[in-house]
Amino acid sequence: MNGCVSKNELVKQITEKMNSNYKESEMWLNTFTEVLYDNFKQGKSVTLTGFGGFYLKQRSSGTVFKFNPGQKLRALFGWSSTYKGKL
Repeated sequence: MNGCVSKNELVKQITEKMNSNYKESEMWLNTFTEVLYDNFKQGKSVTLTGFGGFYLKQRSSGTVFKFNPGQKLRALFGWSSTYKGKL
């Protein structure tokens, strides 16, 4: 698995999945990322059930940002997982 998906490509994919238009999909993605930033600025972690959690840990050297993938994502990469559903 190689490559990188741009924001533009993500918006196009959201547009297809939601059967929407580009502007509306872009608004959804922009709003979603703004909400994530707002929570991180407040020192809050964010958990997206079924996807994973984004955690902020305070250390003596500063704040560390971590991602803990959910079981479905772990299964996709062959990591230890209890997920039994369709990938």
